[in-house]
Amino acid sequence: MAEHEQEFESVNAGASETFPQQCSALRKNGFVVIKGRPCKIVEMSTSKTGKHGHAKVHMVGIDIFTGKKLEDISPSTHNMNVPNVIRKEYQVIDFDDGFFHIMDDNGDTREDLKLTNICTTVDSNKPEEVTKMLQEAEKNDATVWATVWQAMGEEHVKELKQKSN
Repeated sequence: MAEHEQEFESVNAGASETFPQQCSALRKNGFVVIKGRPCKIVEMSTSKTGKHGHAKVHMVGIDIFTGKKLEDISPSTHNMNVPNVIRKEYQVIDFDDGFFHIMDDNGDTREDLKLTNICTTVDSNKPEEVTKMLQEAEKNDATVWATVWQAMGEEHVKELKQKSN
């Protein structure tokens, strides 16, 4: 009997973090889930209807959190999952041991986001760049803001910018 038992993977609430959209309605610079990862579409091409009926859409996407290039091909009439990507700005209060100490508009703080290689404005291998940016902002009576992207249960600081007070 044991040889016929099957094991199924459990599915978490990740499905609520995406919504279905017809493949033909997706556009370049939009978002799509490819191989279970949230991606920004950088290339799209549609093949003509073949003898088996469906036109195919070839998509190339860049994972918004890892920067890896992913590809997928799907019939244009089929639905694909689109991630709900949320961008939120936080004021950077401090930066210590590779982690940001940030505050939102409501005054709530958090210290759980680490500097990663997806932050486009500083080199993740040089955390001293963030410290230097904070020191310059303090000298110039400015504030450093972190743009945090959230999708499919992941959150990362994507960008840092200085704004005058």
